[in-house]
Amino acid sequence: MLKEERQQNILNLLEKENKVIASNLSQLFNVSEDTIRRDLKELDQKGLVRRVHSGALKAGPPVTSFNYRQNIASEIKDKLAKSALSFLKENSVIIIDGGTTNIHLAKNLPLDFNATIITNSPPLAVALEQHNNIELIMIGGILYKESMVSLGIDTYQFLQTIRADMYVMGIYNIDPQIGISVPTLTEAQIKRAMIESSADTMGLATSDKLGTVSKNIISSSDSLSYLITENADNKIVKEFSKKNITVINNDM
Repeated sequence: MLKEERQQNILNLLEKENKVIASNLSQLFNVSEDTIRRDLKELDQKGLVRRVHSGALKAGPPVTSFNYRQNIASEIKDKLAKSALSFLKENSVIIIDGGTTNIHLAKNLPLDFNATIITNSPPLAVALEQHNNIELIMIGGILYKESMVSLGIDTYQFLQTIRADMYVMGIYNIDPQIGISVPTLTEAQIKRAMIESSADTMGLATSDKLGTVSKNIISSSDSLSYLITENADNKIVKEFSKKNITVINNDM
């Protein structure tokens, strides 16, 4: 079997199984584990997989501009947002960070919804402009334009002074075993601080983000109380459920 053919077969398996183990691939293709590790390294360098200890996971969606992501899977994100509404309680303190799905959540909040919402996302703040009963608190910092969120020491220090009832996290990558991750270290630090500042955390994630990993780990997956997703494979849903996460798997 040619290397290119073997690597394509690895990608096909990864698409079905979400994770591949080097020792299993070695037996399957009758090659050494060193050969498989070189395959996985090459695929990782191409951005097609993400190497982890003992094997590889699917690479998450590519990092693209916020404006570009706003136009992707809008209908699905809108349905995820509507599924999440019942977990948000009036007269509570809610942190909502960046992410295009979170923008849909803000737009779907009833206009008379009464709460304090804390955000580091200027676009999300704009989406809440007409919600007269929401006390909106904007967190300052350095604007990270790829995600359109404030990051940095000012953002972090503010989060040390508050206690929220719920944190709604924009999800980049999440795997039941590896945890929740993002491409940039600073964003990982801010999201971790938001988790620590909140009684519960809810993540909204399209199914292409499940079973994927980025370079910077925010926390273990069981830091989520709720995971709202769509058309997810039953196997991975069961893995998240074993972590005591309430999973809402919408049929789109």
